[in-house]
Amino acid sequence: MKEHTVNNTPDTFTSAAEQDMSETRQAFLTGERAEFFAHDRRYVDTIFDDGESPLKHAHDIELRSSSFKWKYPLWYCSDIDAKDCTWFEMARAGVWYTDHITVEDSTIEAPKNFRRCHDVTLRNVDFVNAEETLWACSGVTLDNVSAHGDYLAMNCADVKADNLRLVGNYPFDGARNVEISNSRLISKDCFWNCENVTVRDSFISGEYLAWNSRNVTFEHCTIESLQGLCYVDHLVLRDCRLVNTTLAFEYSSVDADVRGTIDSVFNPSSGTIRADHINELTLDPAKIDPTATTIVTADAA
Repeated sequence: MKEHTVNNTPDTFTSAAEQDMSETRQAFLTGERAEFFAHDRRYVDTIFDDGESPLKHAHDIELRSSSFKWKYPLWYCSDIDAKDCTWFEMARAGVWYTDHITVEDSTIEAPKNFRRCHDVTLRNVDFVNAEETLWACSGVTLDNVSAHGDYLAMNCADVKADNLRLVGNYPFDGARNVEISNSRLISKDCFWNCENVTVRDSFISGEYLAWNSRNVTFEHCTIESLQGLCYVDHLVLRDCRLVNTTLAFEYSSVDADVRGTIDSVFNPSSGTIRADHINELTLDPAKIDPTATTIVTADAA
């Protein structure tokens, strides 16, 4: 069933582009592909209820205060602008193969959202279940995003995040060209198999941080990790604190400037580590070349 209220009368403050759009207001839409291939249309206070793929192949769409309640709402779409919207739990796999999409001030309850999308902006968005979300996307901007769930942002490229609050394991696996600032990540196995990652002014807590990655930089961060920062090619820490962090830097090439104490350093492959104090230092000549790493501590000066 489709219930449309179409209003082509421009509002006083709408732009010329908005005036060219048809409008569907306070509709209740059901059935598979309810609005298939829709374009140049604004949906206001509209509920997309049961029925898969309601906006498949849509383009140039505005969504305002609208809701999705069933699977695959936005596939193969482009130029989507959503604000004050809700993806309910069954609207899973909601946005796939879609380019140029902005979602603001919205709640996404459904998992497995945003796959193989390009040019994605998420601002003031809450992911209640972020399991397997943002996979293989590129050109991603996350601004004030909260996410709870495992495997966020796997194989993503060109990601910028500010004020990301994540609780979930294995995020950013295989990602490249990632910049994160002012964020809080509670996550085991974060930044595995990555390339070109910079994290600034953030808190990260979780085991096995950043293994098997290259070109990883932390600036002004607080890190808690068991056996973290290992197997990293070109690891840089600038003005960081490592609290309750043990067995760090194994087989990593390191340029580390750490404030305070490092609980233990274990067989780094090369570089320089500066800290106020290191509780336990292991440089095993049977495993690595101890002369390849310079250790500088304040209490040894």
